[in-house]
Order: sequence, then structure tokens, then C-alpha cells
Amino acid sequence: MTTHHDTPTEFIEVGDTRYAYRRFGKADGVPIVMLQHFTGGLDHWDPLLTDGLAADRTVILFDSAGIGASTGTTPTTIEGMADCLLEFVDALELGTFDLLGFSMGGMVAQAFAKAYSGRIRRLALLGTSPRGGEPTPYQEEVSRRASGSASAEDFLWLFFGHSDAGKAAGMAFLGRRFARTEDVDPATRLESIMSQVTAGRDWLQPHGERFADLKAITVPTLVVNGSLDVMLPTINSFHLQQHIPDAQLIVYPDAGHAAQFQYPELFLAHLRLFLDR
Repeated sequence: MTTHHDTPTEFIEVGDTRYAYRRFGKADGVPIVMLQHFTGGLDHWDPLLTDGLAADRTVILFDSAGIGASTGTTPTTIEGMADCLLEFVDALELGTFDLLGFSMGGMVAQAFAKAYSGRIRRLALLGTSPRGGEPTPYQEEVSRRASGSASAEDFLWLFFGHSDAGKAAGMAFLGRRFARTEDVDPATRLESIMSQVTAGRDWLQPHGERFADLKAITVPTLVVNGSLDVMLPTINSFHLQQHIPDAQLIVYPDAGHAAQFQYPELFLAHLRLFLDR
């Protein structure tokens, strides 16, 4: 069985777009499709999480249009990105699958679930926010630390708990994250990043009554965050849990935006319980 580190990148063409993805794990059961954060690609996942899931299911990591190794034009709305996901899963001939989205990937997962709940068995939303959610009160510092020249210190501040334990967990994640050295995903192009920025700004605006659209997500949903998410404030996870009809919420202590990478073994246990219940 291949793993996170040695699974080759594959491509599938839909029209003018060539989508990059990696598929590994057991062929049994319901596959799980995983959507990454703003600017993130196939290599930004934690191998402890992806290999842990692959032990008993098929894992599919996905680069949307214009992201990483995928070609095409990156949509300027989250709903447009959900349409890219639909193209991809249809091209792979996936019927029903589990869907996990982190940060901006969680927004795309919500948009997909609102429109195509019948395609999803279980939904996991990590470190994300609903359409019309609360903006961060740390926007100036987030923008400064998230620049292209961001240091390891900036990354830890953005994604992990700010205690010594949180920083140590973040450094351990970085060691795992950069362990793959062959067939790595290229950095996302600037024009695609700007399209993502436009989509993120649009997502801040509610469509109609605030949070009412979340009622359209009719599948069992797991919402996860850290106690202090400086990018997409943790209160947004509470809003998701309160307005998605069948949702449960886990908030990890002394953790930030990427709580699932700070507590990978614990999160994996919780996610498996949710997926396999």
C-alpha cells in the first residue's frame, strides 16, 4: 500500500482543466475526499492524519482549479470552487463519499453540501466559518504574518496554540509536513491566490437571512476547531454547529486554526468514531 509520502500525483482532465490529486489507502468502504486551506495543496496535509485514515478507507487529496499542480482558472467565489469539486468527483465516478474541508476547504465543503447533500455520507468541517461569519479581530496581524515571506514563527502563531506546548506541536507538524521530497506539489500561482482572496471576501457576505442557508446541509456533520482560532474565529464553529441540523462540535484546548494538526492522534480517533458510527 502506498502512503502519503510515496503516492504519485495523478491527473484527470475535465474540459480545459487538468485536476491534480493523490489517491491511496484501502479500496474498501466509503472514500474520503479532502479539501485544503487557502493557497494549500496536496503536500500541506499531516501524514499522521492521511495515513491514519488510509489504514481502513480510500483517501483522495484534491487540488482545485489553478491550485498547486492543477491547471485552469481559480473561481472567484466559494460556490464556483464547489462546482470544480463536482466536476472532479464526477470525473472519478465517485457516487457517495465522505467530505472533509479545512479552512477555505471547509467553506467549499459547505457550499458543496448545500447543493449536493445527496452525494455526501458524512461531512467534517475543520477550522472554518459559515457564509456571513464573524471576521477576525486580528486582521492586521494575520495579514502581516501570512505574507509570502512568513517565517516558521508566523506560521505557528497563525495555525497553532500560542503556549510552549502548542508551538512544540507546530514544529513537530512542520517536520512531518516536509518529509515528502519527491513529486512535490508546486506553489500556487499569484493570480490563483488573488482569486481565492476575492472568494474569501465574498464569503463574508450573507446570502439572505444570516446562517439560514446552513439548513440545506442535511448530512451528519463534525465541526472542529481550536480554542483560539486567530484567522477564522472559533465562534464561527459554534455558529456552524448551531445551524446545521445534524452537527456536533469539538473544540480542542490551547489550540488554534489547525487543531487537527496540533492533536493529530486524538483528532484521528474522534474523526474515525464520527465516520464509522
